[in-house]
Amino acid sequence: MKTAKLVLISGWTVAAGLAQAQTGTPVNVIYILADDLGYGDLGCYGQQLIQTPHLDRMASEGMRFTQHYAGTSVSAPSRAALMTGLHTGHTHIRGNYEISPEGQAPLKEGTFTIGHLMQKAGYTTGLFGKWGLGYPGSGSEPNDMGFDEFYGYVCQRQAHDAYPEFLRRNTTKEFIRGNENKGRQVYTQHLLQREALHFIRNNARNPFFAMLTFTVPHAELNLPHDSIYRLYAGRFDEKPFEYRGGYAASEQPKASYAAMVTQLDAYVGEILAELKKLGIAENTLVIFTSDNGSHREGGHQPEFFKSSGPLRGVKRALYEGGMRVPTLAWMPGTVPSGSTSDHISAFWDMMPTLADLTGQKLPVATDGISMLPALKGSKKQKQHAYLYWEFHEDGGRQAVRAGDWKAVRERIASGNPTFELYNLKDDPGETTNLAGKYPGRAKKLQKMMDSARTGSELFNFGKKPE
Repeated sequence: MKTAKLVLISGWTVAAGLAQAQTGTPVNVIYILADDLGYGDLGCYGQQLIQTPHLDRMASEGMRFTQHYAGTSVSAPSRAALMTGLHTGHTHIRGNYEISPEGQAPLKEGTFTIGHLMQKAGYTTGLFGKWGLGYPGSGSEPNDMGFDEFYGYVCQRQAHDAYPEFLRRNTTKEFIRGNENKGRQVYTQHLLQREALHFIRNNARNPFFAMLTFTVPHAELNLPHDSIYRLYAGRFDEKPFEYRGGYAASEQPKASYAAMVTQLDAYVGEILAELKKLGIAENTLVIFTSDNGSHREGGHQPEFFKSSGPLRGVKRALYEGGMRVPTLAWMPGTVPSGSTSDHISAFWDMMPTLADLTGQKLPVATDGISMLPALKGSKKQKQHAYLYWEFHEDGGRQAVRAGDWKAVRERIASGNPTFELYNLKDDPGETTNLAGKYPGRAKKLQKMMDSARTGSELFNFGKKPE
């Protein structure tokens, strides 16, 4: 285990009531990232059919963000934006780029990540779950990118299987007894939770940074037939409950999806309870969010659950439902309880936020702004001039948000793209295209799109990379 360093956290010492100022102890950080969880999938965001009591209590004891965005609308580039503090017009990874037989396109060697940032501050760092930003031996595995401990899936394709034959502990394959030859006896989300709890307990007296990147509720829609699954089995006019090799087959995709969200909720409840048991809840900042909007895979029907809430679109869209994500912050005595923030923010804000939290000057440029004032409930929060996203499937897409205005450009690879303009304050569901009514505004946002990105050797809107 690394020896923790004493860190002067100047950004926190100037604010009354913060744990760092009171105890002189660096604030622990736990960042929980769901996979394909929609904006409307939690009770505290309006969900009516799925039970999420622990996350709802987390919201009532902390802060609920209503305008926080993922890096983009699919996994790898969204996570790259989170790791690097750069939006998808600047990150090296801007789309899902698969490598055979295991892994995805890697981050560039020497990339500075939030893991490195926290290591520099003397924190022990761990990541438990899905990575998706490299392949074995690429130099872009979690241990290369700032994480002392890793347990989970290096490859996001492998993560589609909830009962794989192996996970990786750091760089070593660790085979799972019971899952050999597709035995499917051990649900790996339980293993990820177990390892994350061990990491938290082992570092309770040292500053730690834990990333819990669960793969639920991403398809496949399979999980154990335990009490959580039975809570929903037989509901929603689906086929009768059937056992298929000890796991829930997709004969009941609605029940399976609901159970996966409730299982995720249970994991979060265990983590918050453990922090209280260890006596470190008031010195630990917990953030919960999702890597993009809800999906349509494995039989999931997002319209049935209203998984996007009042928003338009799902995963892979650059409409709000594809990338505006449920986001909660919790730290008793510091983050105002029962509060709601409409601060417009995104994944690339996490790096400057953590730098602010740990009193560090960033050694690299980012596209982010520290959210620390918003997390403290302060009205003195700096705002973005704009947010930018791009997407490299289905002919290519771009989107930009500036204040209440949002523009979406699609079918870029065709050479004749479409362009849409929305006022999110009046029309959060993006139902009325105002590009014709406000041509000056449309032109202004179009210029933002054109200037926001730099060229990419891998991702160029439909052009096949070398």
